[in-house]
Amino acid sequence: MIQAARSKRLRWMQPLPLVPSGSVRITDGVALLEDEEGGVVFIWGRASFSWSRSDSASRRLAAVQLVSTGVASQRQTSAGFGVNETTLWRWRSDYEAHGLIALFDEKKGPKRPSVLTEEKVDEIRQLRREGNKLREIASLTGVSLNSVQRAIVGLFEDSTPPQTTPGPLEPLAKPRDRSAERWAAREGLITEAKPVVCEGSHLPFAGALVVLPVLAATGLVDVAETVYGLGRHIGGTARAAFYGIRALMLSIVFACLLGEPRAEGMTRLDPVAIGRLIGLDRAPEVRRLRARMAELAAEGRADKFQMALARRHIEHRPEAIGLLYVDGHVRAYHGQGELPKAHLARMRISMPAEVDTYVSDRFGDGLLVWQAPPGASLAGELKQVVRYVRELLGEAARPTICFDRGGWSPKLFRQLVEGGFDILTYRKGPSALLARAAFFEHVFVDEAGHEHHYLLADRRVRIAYDSHKRYFACRQVTRLDEESGHQTQIVTTRDDPDPSLVAHAMFSRWRQENFFKYGRARFGIDALDSYETTPDDLGRLVANPARRDAKREVIRARAELARAEQTEGRANLDGMQTDTTVRGAFEEARAEVVRLEERPRALPAKVPLGEVRPQAARAEVERKRIHDAARMATYNAESALARMLTPHYARAEDEARSLLRETYRASGDLEVVGNELHVRIAPLSAGRRSRALAALCQELTATETRYPGTDLRLVYSVKTP
Repeated sequence: MIQAARSKRLRWMQPLPLVPSGSVRITDGVALLEDEEGGVVFIWGRASFSWSRSDSASRRLAAVQLVSTGVASQRQTSAGFGVNETTLWRWRSDYEAHGLIALFDEKKGPKRPSVLTEEKVDEIRQLRREGNKLREIASLTGVSLNSVQRAIVGLFEDSTPPQTTPGPLEPLAKPRDRSAERWAAREGLITEAKPVVCEGSHLPFAGALVVLPVLAATGLVDVAETVYGLGRHIGGTARAAFYGIRALMLSIVFACLLGEPRAEGMTRLDPVAIGRLIGLDRAPEVRRLRARMAELAAEGRADKFQMALARRHIEHRPEAIGLLYVDGHVRAYHGQGELPKAHLARMRISMPAEVDTYVSDRFGDGLLVWQAPPGASLAGELKQVVRYVRELLGEAARPTICFDRGGWSPKLFRQLVEGGFDILTYRKGPSALLARAAFFEHVFVDEAGHEHHYLLADRRVRIAYDSHKRYFACRQVTRLDEESGHQTQIVTTRDDPDPSLVAHAMFSRWRQENFFKYGRARFGIDALDSYETTPDDLGRLVANPARRDAKREVIRARAELARAEQTEGRANLDGMQTDTTVRGAFEEARAEVVRLEERPRALPAKVPLGEVRPQAARAEVERKRIHDAARMATYNAESALARMLTPHYARAEDEARSLLRETYRASGDLEVVGNELHVRIAPLSAGRRSRALAALCQELTATETRYPGTDLRLVYSVKTP
């Protein structure tokens, strides 16, 4: 009975597994179990091979033995061990030829002593210092080109120029060769080539270095490195490069100052001369500059970059932010994309174009710029201005926004005033003229000490809107031109006791217009910095071209009918009678005109853009905004130089910028003395200009500005003739 119970219990017991759970099946009865401590091969439940984590040779031996003994095929074993069949075949061949020793890991590194001994490295570097090319050095020393590059890679680790014995500077000295760093950038060893000053005399364009102190005040290089990160790309990971953010921004700045603001202009400038200015052996080529700027544009931080520059501008010039000029600038497009059209006032034509909205400070210096949507009015863009300005200045500030008649909207004026802004603009529409007795003479003295005489009438007005249901109360300052009798009406909410301040602020809008004119001619604000386009909003409603064509047909039919009626009238005057056939034709023509007049009414006034122009596009703007930020910073820096020059040059109002342009192209000497970089600029075309430049150099030296990327303090002077 007991024996029967035992037999019954054994009959219901589960069979034990041949291998532990979690193992990998190789073939029937063969499994592999691996963890962080090592591995075991089970054959029909028996542990036949085992190894520790660090014993790779035993693991390979187990795989070889499984195939050699016929327990598993080569494909099954390679799949189970996670290796390629070719690798397993090579293990078997090595084991059969050399035994177990062949399955051990080979020692990493060279298989023979390096040819780059200390003596060989010194020889290679000395030949490089003497100016020999890399291939020539390889031939002279009997090593490979790669070995030569590895030997000289240490030359760029210390960018400090060697201390030399004082002596005469080399005329037109060549910058130090940077081939080693270029190779290191290709190999991913550096993220930016450090600047090295090229000391020498009669160096072209050395005068352009006068911009560095005022450019430092704009924060262009510092802000760019903060926003985009030095030598970084999408995702914030380090990216190897030879031209870093500093070199890119300075290249754009110097190209603008020398009259070549577009990327293509780099082909018209001596790359070695620009390289000396940025502390490298040569400036970036067009292809490289475009590629690097495209990488920055891919990060989508242009708006953040501009806002950071605007904050820096506000910090350094808070007195210029109380009054802001706002205007749109139409940038013509001549590419192949189907861009929306805009009216180009200076050419008096409507053509494919983009409209940029600019915000400038009271001196006309650029603050912000962005791309306006197609068909947007200046009144609509003022709402965007409010958002940006409030973010920059805070809730407590009450700035004045000045704009032209394109922003006229009394309803919007009320919203701006309620939002904490003052407005300043010209009055739009007809208005009653004032009598001569209402005007009084006022004198305003500007920041330069010049007197401005105005005949002004100051009174309060109420402007109706919403079909005269609502009114906007404000101040109207009217200026009278006695010679022509013309009256210019200015509307504002400012409460300054002196109306001449309001008039001068309004008439100073020419400063922003000068920024547009000078920026177009010298700094390329209309440049097409990117040929890329982005799809337009195909759901955006646009005027229905079918309705437009139908209206044109009505106009044509009316004109033809009118001509026919005129001919009939002249015939009747000559005594000719209109017969029945002619009268019937006139009736049919009039009926046709009525029928044509019904067609436009039946068509919708607006349709989605996708139905009219399915290929509609917009110009890609991210890369251009980075260039625009650099151009505005350059313009602001040049404006600061012009203001600094005013006390020292009698003709500064007319010739300050032309003097500066001559300075940029002047040659000069560069010399490092201790921790100072002396920039000695050649005399200019006239003695009065050289004296003014010498005074400017003293002011620039007093700023104690450092050359970008180094600790060298800039010291400016004009060479003695």
